[in-house]
Amino acid sequence: MCSMMEKVSQNITTNEPTPALSAPHPDVEAGVPPDGGFGWVQVGVGFTINAFTWGQTASYSIYLAHYLSHNMFRTATSVDYAFIGGIQFAVSLLIAPLVTIITRKLSTQPPMLIGILLQTIGFICASYATQIWHLYLTQGILIGLGLGFIFVPSTPVISQWFSKKRSLALGISSAGSGVGGLIFSFGIQAIIDNISLPWAFRITAIVSGVMNLLAVALIRNRNSAVKPPQLGLDTKLLVRYDVLLLLGWGFLSMLGYITLLYSLPDFSASIGLSRTQAAAISAYLNLGTAIGRPMAGFVSDKLGRIEVAGVLTCFCGITCFAIWIPAMSYGITIFFAIVSGAVVGVFWMTVSPIAAEVAGLPQVPSLLSIMWLTIFLPILFAEVIALKLRRPGARNEYLHPQIFAGLASVLASACLLELWRYRRGGLFKKTSQEKVHSERF
Repeated sequence: MCSMMEKVSQNITTNEPTPALSAPHPDVEAGVPPDGGFGWVQVGVGFTINAFTWGQTASYSIYLAHYLSHNMFRTATSVDYAFIGGIQFAVSLLIAPLVTIITRKLSTQPPMLIGILLQTIGFICASYATQIWHLYLTQGILIGLGLGFIFVPSTPVISQWFSKKRSLALGISSAGSGVGGLIFSFGIQAIIDNISLPWAFRITAIVSGVMNLLAVALIRNRNSAVKPPQLGLDTKLLVRYDVLLLLGWGFLSMLGYITLLYSLPDFSASIGLSRTQAAAISAYLNLGTAIGRPMAGFVSDKLGRIEVAGVLTCFCGITCFAIWIPAMSYGITIFFAIVSGAVVGVFWMTVSPIAAEVAGLPQVPSLLSIMWLTIFLPILFAEVIALKLRRPGARNEYLHPQIFAGLASVLASACLLELWRYRRGGLFKKTSQEKVHSERF
């Protein structure tokens, strides 16, 4: 998922010797973002992190479909399973301000190593779960904590390395969540079918742990050049109209994003598709993400990040009404998965560069911390709401969740439309004042 996923914080350079793990590359201290060079290594690092954090999180839809079709925990309900997926995602965002502060004190890599340890322990312990509260603690909270400690320190790094190509670089990086989701969707379903659910957890723990360790070894920030304030929360941002519009976009986007991401496999089963086909639908959604995000990033750099994000968010809502609701066959559902997958996660790909435009690069960590707290509630409750809106036994039991997801995306795009109008008006006013000033002097 995320792409997944654009986010938060780094360390402030001190006069003390830098640890060997954080030794700067020759390009690291350049004042101006190099827009390439070693920055492309950081894109690869971001791609890997997204694949093995948000990519595996996106595959929770496979676990959810399995839980809903098997009575594994006697006291569990569908709401329990929906909450577990929401908790995993939401906890990773809730701890963002704390991780930002820890990153400032310890530098980038140490909190990421803590995250890898927590994520690995969470998966291993989940493989031994025998009661539903075990899953809440392991697959929900522990893995969620691990995700937060991994992605929060890494998120601002790519923005520090790129300026003109920032959206393209972030698009390529966030495509990792699509590739990871594609791999995990097929892989987890195959392991569950051929081995067991516990081994799906264990294999995921090993693979994710190794790949994230590789990413930690290669990640480098440019904090000494950018000098971010590294505030956990800068509440002064909350009085700005443009910031509130950005937060509104994030809140509404997540209602639609989580509903679509987690509901699609079970929706597929509800129209008569097999478990293998339902897993394939989830994989195709992630394939669309892997293809769409780099393209969206390239176009954003050319046409404007706010404009492109707004159009794609609206388009995602339209696809819910135009394609998802009528989808009653395997082929049409695949088509919807690919098309919607290309645009459904546009938030994760564009939130960081848009935050840089709205608040300025040094304020990105703080603004993103506020954003993660803002989207905590929709991420936690979106799938719970979707499952409550289902109509079991109806011809299309997911009609109401489909409408819910579509409306949320369309309303989210309206926030960006207003943000574009507001910023355009402000820039026009500033340009006019500068012109009058130059004519006078």
